[in-house]
Amino acid sequence: MLKSLQVKDFALLAEVRLEPGPGLSAFTGETGAGKSLLIEALGFLLGERGSADWIRAGAERLEVRGTFDLDDVPAALRKELGLSGSVVVLRRELDKTGRGRAFIGEKTVPVARLAELGEGLVDFHGQHEHQTLLKSAQQTELLDGFGGTLPLRGRYAAAWNAWRRLLEEKEALSLSEEERARRVELCRYQLQEIDEAELRPGEDEELERELPRLKNAAKLIEFSEQACELLVRQEGSAEELLSKAERLAAEIGRLDPGPGDLAEPLARARETLRETAASIADYRARIEERPSHIDAVLLRMDKLSKLKKKYGPTLQAVLEHREKTLSEANLLERREERAADMEADLAKAVAALEGIGGELHDARMKGAKKLSERVAAELKDLGMPSARFSVSVEAEDDAWTSTGGDQVEFLIAPNPGEPLKPLRSIASGGELSRIMLALKTVLARQDRVKLLVFDEVDSGVGGATARAVGLKLREIGRARQVLCVTHLPQVACFADGHFDVSKRVERGRTLARVERLEGESRLEVLARMLGGTKVTETARRHAQELLQSVQALHPL
Repeated sequence: MLKSLQVKDFALLAEVRLEPGPGLSAFTGETGAGKSLLIEALGFLLGERGSADWIRAGAERLEVRGTFDLDDVPAALRKELGLSGSVVVLRRELDKTGRGRAFIGEKTVPVARLAELGEGLVDFHGQHEHQTLLKSAQQTELLDGFGGTLPLRGRYAAAWNAWRRLLEEKEALSLSEEERARRVELCRYQLQEIDEAELRPGEDEELERELPRLKNAAKLIEFSEQACELLVRQEGSAEELLSKAERLAAEIGRLDPGPGDLAEPLARARETLRETAASIADYRARIEERPSHIDAVLLRMDKLSKLKKKYGPTLQAVLEHREKTLSEANLLERREERAADMEADLAKAVAALEGIGGELHDARMKGAKKLSERVAAELKDLGMPSARFSVSVEAEDDAWTSTGGDQVEFLIAPNPGEPLKPLRSIASGGELSRIMLALKTVLARQDRVKLLVFDEVDSGVGGATARAVGLKLREIGRARQVLCVTHLPQVACFADGHFDVSKRVERGRTLARVERLEGESRLEVLARMLGGTKVTETARRHAQELLQSVQALHPL
């Protein structure tokens, strides 16, 4: 869940801090007030491309900072980055030259890492064509998540990998005798080169840490000895001064017990000082000047660097290349005996692949039928009563991929008399948002993404349909955190948190202001959304009725 979002010098957003809370948060305001800027800022934080044009005039850089629940971050990434606690702070900056920095916690990371993390944290749905929903791979993921076929797909992926390895073996065995001998010779040369280096995983990182210590050994020794002298050894050292202060404090306590035990904290400080001095002395004992060893470290680092350039970007990649090369060499050297079994093994692999693939196809067909029915039912409530929705699962002969032999396609016919067509070729922005809303309502329990963002999901609807949209968003908000930019009071009234975005002029500069609405202020904004710039008693009464009707449906 997004705990807070801080935006600084991002276009009209001079400095904004937002705490959306759980459930549905609605953002309202006049066109151009800056509502969508908040969504763009969140997208920028999570890896979307940035523009120096976003930087507020007069500022050197923009900054976006988001605090998320740490539990939302994959365990492997938490371990890799050493993250702990209950939250993680993501931060991204961009300056006027177009240079930027990205952070997870206190660690600098590539922007691509933020984007990778963002895919698991937030699902954006706006009115543009670059929607994950339009991608066949994403449609397959949604179908498998809904139908519970991910475990079966995992079995299929294992069978597919085994089949692919056999194909690679067969290709290697098909080499001519001359080619085979040349390839074996190359493999053996690479193995010898790697083995002679006697690599240890992580060795390069150890050397990179050791080299600065070796180069600066003289200064490290000097500084360590000076620190120990100042702390405990010389006359007038910190320990001596603390001892004098401790004795004086003890005398104060003897003469006047009123201030309490003033000597005890000084005694603790002296003990801490001794422990620190001992640690520095121990560090000094382990540092020695070894000029000749610097050359050995540099030579070793150069050797490792050359191996990484040839066989992989890291030592681990070099070692993995060695294992792969060894397997290839062994295979080529026993080509005759392996070739006899190859066709039989391939036939078994194909049979296993086809068997599991058939199970996966049948399971997907069942899931597709249920998903089609449920999404179609949701669309009826969302202003598309005549829409037909279908999930197509077409098996393609010999078109096996790591996710199956099926082509999954979401099909839609928005109006009566129209044929079903792929979603990507027929849905308008407003239709696409409502289709996604219908899907998210159905898939809320299966979806692993904790935060959903809808930008003007209510475009092109009003009245009863708008109310249905608001109700759907609130339903999703019971299982996920939802941020929604809306122009409709029938949607905003369902929000657990209502934020109004407005523009104002200060010292001749325009800036956007974000205010969380409560009580009368929320009623006033809803009435203005209903009645225009002039708030009438009728509009206020209508706004009150909206809030009361929501309260009756969903008591807070």
